[in-house]
Amino acid sequence: MNIVVAGGSGFLGQACVRRLLRRGDDVAVLSRHPSRVQAGRGVPWDGTSSGAWIGEIDRADAVVNLAGENIGDGRWTEARKQRLIDSRVDATGAIVAALEKAPSRKRTLIQASAVGFYGFDGEAEQDEDGSKGSGFLADLVDRWESAARPAAAIARLVILRFGVVLADDGGALQKMMLPFRFGGGGRVGDGRQWFSWIDRDDALAAIEWAIDREDARGVYNITAPEPVRNRDFATALGRAMHRPSLLPAPAIALRLLFGQMADEVLLGGQRVVPRRAQAEGFRFRFPAVETALGHVLDR
Repeated sequence: MNIVVAGGSGFLGQACVRRLLRRGDDVAVLSRHPSRVQAGRGVPWDGTSSGAWIGEIDRADAVVNLAGENIGDGRWTEARKQRLIDSRVDATGAIVAALEKAPSRKRTLIQASAVGFYGFDGEAEQDEDGSKGSGFLADLVDRWESAARPAAAIARLVILRFGVVLADDGGALQKMMLPFRFGGGGRVGDGRQWFSWIDRDDALAAIEWAIDREDARGVYNITAPEPVRNRDFATALGRAMHRPSLLPAPAIALRLLFGQMADEVLLGGQRVVPRRAQAEGFRFRFPAVETALGHVLDR
């Protein structure tokens, strides 16, 4: 297949490109720095303007849109919030506009999203029928998905709401592991908040499944079927790293350091389950956090 990946030089994107190449796909990677693309064919784009990248979209059988600035890289100033919005909404709008230039072709758009859609203040399980929550992240994800929805008229649109993707070479887990390495790891705040997560290999398998499954459409939660409370995740991570997990990160200190981001990302939580994906036949290799962390840290 001819596949275009936007955001293909990021933490999830690089691994996605390598997986698609291994199965024999031709992969074009849309990038602001195409010379730095290490896997696939680097194609210049800025996430907004027209250019030669539109020809790659025209030829593509599937487009995987993973573009977006990292949510957890720094305090949410007003300027940073705007960058988080623009890097998602503008890039998605540009891809949809490119698809609309050849509406008669049969294509698939795999659109990344996030479980932040459901908000960060509930105990109830959230499946794909759950309603939008409140807060900056819920509003951001809603706008992100809304930018993709016009593609449903001209392509098979699949929206994947990812939980926190776990791998030891980047992303949130790499940051979480640092205090554990020095014996200072533990729960965040009171540790009661729910943590919805996904092993990166399962996340990649879900992208591949969505590309190949012709009847997959609409929204899917891509989270392990066994969400855990933060305190239980901290205990499991400590065991997997053979380190203690006794020192909590106090909520007041996190709020001082990170402001609103602490309340929504670190101290808030949601209990998300992948009901649709499981009902339609997707199988998770790593449904439990202990086996996932063992897999991630043994590689």
